[in-house]
Amino acid sequence: MSQVAVRQQIVGRGIPLPGNDIDTDRILPARFLKSVTFEGLEEHVFEDDRLQAPDHPFNQSRYGGATVLLVGHNFGCGSSREHAPEALRRWGIQGIVGQAFAEIFIGNCTALGIPCLGVGREDLEWLMGTVAQHPEREIILDVENRQVRAGERVIPAMIPDAHRNQLLTGTWNATLVLLEAGEEIERVAKSLPYMIGY
Repeated sequence: MSQVAVRQQIVGRGIPLPGNDIDTDRILPARFLKSVTFEGLEEHVFEDDRLQAPDHPFNQSRYGGATVLLVGHNFGCGSSREHAPEALRRWGIQGIVGQAFAEIFIGNCTALGIPCLGVGREDLEWLMGTVAQHPEREIILDVENRQVRAGERVIPAMIPDAHRNQLLTGTWNATLVLLEAGEEIERVAKSLPYMIGY
């Protein structure tokens, strides 16, 4: 598997998003699901929340360029739409740290190569507070060792084995897996009697 697809670590600045049970309709309002492609979805991330709260973290320039999203409990609940993690990815989010994630949401994120690491409530509160005070601080999501690091602090993190293995082997990228198996697919197809002559 190509090393490009392997996600051992994500390193970047953070953006804290306090609150629990933030559903996919808040991440990307449903009216933006009409598009045929995902192009431009990043412009509408948390659009309604950002309009209602001008001080929303995604409106604050000090978090511009952040790649690690910090969230609370049950993030990504609600509709199973893949548009929500796709919009976050296109906004620039490469990894998410939270207290807990909705099951389908974490699966959709993994399919995009976005690790979602779970941490305890006290560690999460410390991370959010630290990033709020020092938005320039670098955060490391260590998928391989199941850790989140910020400064000298090392925080144990959880990620389901299946998602971790996909990220560490690069097999989260289904298109790349198929492309790399192209010769094998051709070989098998040529051996199938019902494929001969078509």
